[in-house]
Amino acid sequence: MNEFINDWKWQIANCISTREQLAEYIDLTAEERNAFAGDIPLSFAVTPHYAGRLKSDALRRTVIPTVHENRQGTGELADPLGEEDHRATPHLIHTYPDKVLFLATTFCSTYCRYCTRSRMVGKPLNTAASTFEPTYQYIESHPEIRDVLLSGGDPLTMTDSVLDVILTRLRSIPHVRMVRIGSKVPAVLPMRITDELCAMLRKHRVWLSLHFIHAAELSPETQAACQKLSDHGIGMVSQTVLLKGINDDTQTLVDLFYGLLEINVKPYYLLQCDPVRGSAHFRTSVERGIELIQSLHGHISGLAVPQYVIDAPGGGGKVPILSRAQIRRDGDDVVFRNYKGKEYRYPDPV
Repeated sequence: MNEFINDWKWQIANCISTREQLAEYIDLTAEERNAFAGDIPLSFAVTPHYAGRLKSDALRRTVIPTVHENRQGTGELADPLGEEDHRATPHLIHTYPDKVLFLATTFCSTYCRYCTRSRMVGKPLNTAASTFEPTYQYIESHPEIRDVLLSGGDPLTMTDSVLDVILTRLRSIPHVRMVRIGSKVPAVLPMRITDELCAMLRKHRVWLSLHFIHAAELSPETQAACQKLSDHGIGMVSQTVLLKGINDDTQTLVDLFYGLLEINVKPYYLLQCDPVRGSAHFRTSVERGIELIQSLHGHISGLAVPQYVIDAPGGGGKVPILSRAQIRRDGDDVVFRNYKGKEYRYPDPV
């Protein structure tokens, strides 16, 4: 059986997607059982590998549905970043002048309950090769685009051959200087990181933007996967979402960020949780985020300190927040300016 468990396709084929399957791994609380019995707005799935990590209460809370997901809080939206307002093709979001977001799939092997794209992940999407052609043509016709982030869903759940075709086409566009892939696969599906995948990613000079939220994710398998990527010369940075009661204390972040550096992953962003519908129970205050980032500066290696950012609701882009001087409060909102000097509001009820 172990040879199958260590096969990434077996892991996906045997993803846990029901309450009954999950109960074979952990004892569910009455509240968790009730959540499964109701309407779950976001698909539920978790790999057998990651389910084995759910003895950690922090990780458990990020993947098991709760009744809180059905409560819409102040200022919460299905599309908090206004991505649909910047959709250039069925698969492409163009928000920044020189960067685009290429949504190649809606599938993830594990669904985070605070996902910004809960409106679309886990739902059908036509990903036939022909449907990507308008996206390639759009990028080709916009020479200002230098950076393409392949995301979704999780692109690393796609096969090597499909990814190779996409990356080959993107790398054939002369003005595209950087290609990145956003993924949580090393944490939730580390056996996906094969030598063949690494060789293909290196061939296309891809950077990986990896999603980690807690040191409990750094299993021996995950550490080995990141070391393999590093040994193949693939650059890796991490994005960590700040989550209430899960990683919103200094020591938890220190443990995570040093743990990432030890496997050659540079902590890059500490993200204020986006105000997606049903996320109030995950979101810390912006004040707390500022306290935490200031507690890290000067107390740990500069390499281990990410940028604390708010992704401006409505499509204003990521705004680094360094101090209270950058923000002001207006009722239940925190108001700040982005790189264009335009004001944006983040719902932050007192």
